[in-house]
Amino acid sequence: MNMAVMDIIEKRKSVRTYETTPIGENAHVSIMDYIREEENLRGPFGGTARIEWVWAKGEDGEGKAVKLGAYGVIQNPQAYLVGVCQNDQKALLEFGYIFHKLILYATGLGLGTCWIGGTFSRKSFARELELRPGEIIPCITPLGYPREKQRLLDATMRYVVKADQKKPWRELYYDSGFGQLLAPESAGRLAAALEMVRLGPSASNKQPWRAVLSADRQQVHFYLQHTPNYSGNKLGFEMQRIDIGIAACNFELACRELGIQGAWTVHDPQLGVIDQHTEYMLSYKLS
Repeated sequence: MNMAVMDIIEKRKSVRTYETTPIGENAHVSIMDYIREEENLRGPFGGTARIEWVWAKGEDGEGKAVKLGAYGVIQNPQAYLVGVCQNDQKALLEFGYIFHKLILYATGLGLGTCWIGGTFSRKSFARELELRPGEIIPCITPLGYPREKQRLLDATMRYVVKADQKKPWRELYYDSGFGQLLAPESAGRLAAALEMVRLGPSASNKQPWRAVLSADRQQVHFYLQHTPNYSGNKLGFEMQRIDIGIAACNFELACRELGIQGAWTVHDPQLGVIDQHTEYMLSYKLS
């Protein structure tokens, strides 16, 4: 993987139609080596997740196929990466961070991916794994080589979830507190990292992250803007906490690439909130 991280973040999109070409051995080995490395499966606060590779049609193309379930718009997946974590608030955030970092790694290898957290048959995948007490399968991604010509259904799905419509800065970012909007030119060296957050995927493309850049420009505070009555939270876990982990992943990886040193902390700056649906999550403190 020779691409710059921010180029990968910009390139990544949800792929729903794949070529029938099997995944190459080098790509398979690279991902298996990645998920065997414990450090790659560690979140910003030291929590871990488990990722399993499941062949779509059984290993080596033989055996019983795993049924994706109701999410029938995925065509010709060659394999799946299946994420497993504990069902608690902190673990879900860390899972989003860990799983998205893996998705970016796969994108850098030339593979297509698609975050799926809603309609898929969890029972089908649970039969392939051994879930421990308290564990859930919050999300999976299909894997394969993207088909060059996009199906009409792919374009339709992107339209339905408004995947190409990202919120502007004025709806996401604030300067010193929630009373003042943050303009890109006022964000200084953190502007590019915040832009990478803006470009990230989220469940139903709700983009529930909000961020406040501190007055001294040394911290960025991230908040979850809960979507009232969000259907994704009816699956037995809070889906939108995963989105904050995705935002944290994009932000940290961009900062690293830009040479901006820092670390994650949880210390509510008591800036107030936008409304009753706003919840402080975590902060990135520059060093």
